Amino acid sequence: MAVDRDRVAAAIREVLEAIGEDPERPGLRQTPQRVADAYAEFFGGIDADAAAPLARTISVSQGPAPETEPSGAVMLRDIQFRSVCEHHLLLFRGKAHVAYLPGDKVVGLGALANVVEILAARPQVQERLGEQIADTIAEALEARGVLVVIDAMHGCLTMRGERQREASTVTVAARGEYTDPAARAELIALIAAGRG
Repeated sequence: MAVDRDRVAAAIREVLEAIGEDPERPGLRQTPQRVADAYAEFFGGIDADAAAPLARTISVSQGPAPETEPSGAVMLRDIQFRSVCEHHLLLFRGKAHVAYLPGDKVVGLGALANVVEILAARPQVQERLGEQIADTIAEALEARGVLVVIDAMHGCLTMRGERQREASTVTVAARGEYTDPAARAELIALIAAGRG
């Protein structure tokens, strides 16, 4: 089901009236439709299949270069994303770092970023987002291990309440071999090295 833009626009008009604004004043006249268009983008992942980008895999053992079978992790760092916190409907944004230890299947690197984008385009909490990314990759690729580290800044923390403008939240989701902290230590070091 796609976002019902007409209903969103009507609801935003009601919100504007509820906060004491006039939705007919020139600066706000187009706001309900603009918000509806933005929500269609922000929540476009609600009905999308997050595993779909991972459907086109390459067999490591039977692929074009079986002699180059990976012995370690495949990592894509600094995947920029934005999402909407389901608690306050405020944006949160950051970077996801995704690594997997292939079994027999590998996938194009852009597919990993697409998984992040699809799952972030839903009302979310950061903790669940990381877990969903890890589950999707682990299941679709039958990976021996998956590690997802997310570092994000949340509008509910930076713009309201205590207003911790520089605070970021880091979450870790691990599957398979990477549930062992010693096994993921090298990957965590590689992520940290990219920050310099």
